[in-house]
Amino acid sequence: MPLPTRSFASLLRRFHRNRRGVTAVEFALVAPLFFGLLFAIIEVAMIFFASQVLETVTQDSSRMIMTGQAQGANYTQQQFKDFVCGRVNALFDCTNGVYVDVRSYPATSFSTVNLTPITDPTQVKWCPGKDGDVVVVRLFYQWPLFVTKLFASTNLTNGKRLLIATATFKNEPSGTAGTTCS
Repeated sequence: MPLPTRSFASLLRRFHRNRRGVTAVEFALVAPLFFGLLFAIIEVAMIFFASQVLETVTQDSSRMIMTGQAQGANYTQQQFKDFVCGRVNALFDCTNGVYVDVRSYPATSFSTVNLTPITDPTQVKWCPGKDGDVVVVRLFYQWPLFVTKLFASTNLTNGKRLLIATATFKNEPSGTAGTTCS
């Protein structure tokens, strides 16, 4: 049964005067943007925190190479990676996310160091060098993005952000022979 015109017009007037649901409607309009921005801020903070943890672990783990402990124990790349992963297993997925690249250069100077960006895990090398060599240790981690992927903050094609931490140093004289490079 159709409503009479008069009652429909009065219903519209009452609806127009009623302000009780205005706050809920405004919140429904603003909430997705607010929560998107809030989660993006949290995710960016997590990325900065993860980068700092990766830097700290790189510095600490590099001391094994700088002091000749890794060379003396004949560490392989996987053993060094396991050592690194033992220090970051709560934050990073080490099984398929952390990559270790160690390269040594002749002891002439730091100017001989050539750092090319690595995005393919098959390009990493293991060459901790011998006494007096300049060594560059780099750790890479592909951090998964969720919210900030929408804002184009990825630097990899798979929707992830590549975190890189680097330590450059000269090996200390330890009396150990250098390991073979791979």
